[in-house]
Amino acid sequence: MTDQVEAPKPKLPEQKAASMATYKRELRRMIHKRALEPEINFLNITAMMDMMTIILVFLLKSLSSSPLVPESNDLQIPKSTLSTAPESETEGLAVIVTKSQIVVGETVACPVPPDASLNGVELKYKRGNRTDFYIVPLGDSLAAWRETDKRIRMATGKDPSHSEAILIADQNMPYRLLTEVTYTLGQSGFAKFHLLVLQGSPKSGA
Repeated sequence: MTDQVEAPKPKLPEQKAASMATYKRELRRMIHKRALEPEINFLNITAMMDMMTIILVFLLKSLSSSPLVPESNDLQIPKSTLSTAPESETEGLAVIVTKSQIVVGETVACPVPPDASLNGVELKYKRGNRTDFYIVPLGDSLAAWRETDKRIRMATGKDPSHSEAILIADQNMPYRLLTEVTYTLGQSGFAKFHLLVLQGSPKSGA
């Protein structure tokens, strides 16, 4: 019986210890490989801003196209005997002229003096001398609304080169004051304005 001689095992090359840089590199690779997709934890406000813009345009249009102004001793809206309905819905910024003040939207622009039939508003509210037709505080209020209306018109596909206004004036408004208000409207980019009247009973023919 012969003794079996085991074959010598091949000598494996001695492995060197990994350096710290190699260890960190492999660790980062494993972490990146096992990492899950990050959860979206932020709110996309782009769609919300678009929605809020549409709502804002709708509200401004509704408020500007439906001026509900109660009558009082300071404001008596003129009545019309015409029975023909307007061709289209009236839109525009409400400019209210009572016996005592001029109001743009909900802001008082300037007071109306008792002698407005002679020289319109007081001299301190005018741009130049007493004969000037431009009312400075009214023009400033209209300019702010004009910029807002311009952006709304561009967003809704309308002509942004001009704006519209709804003039709500007392039936005894002096002609001089009417001229100053309409002149200031035109100078402020409101090239088209409507006079609000109440529909009265038509006069019967003779």
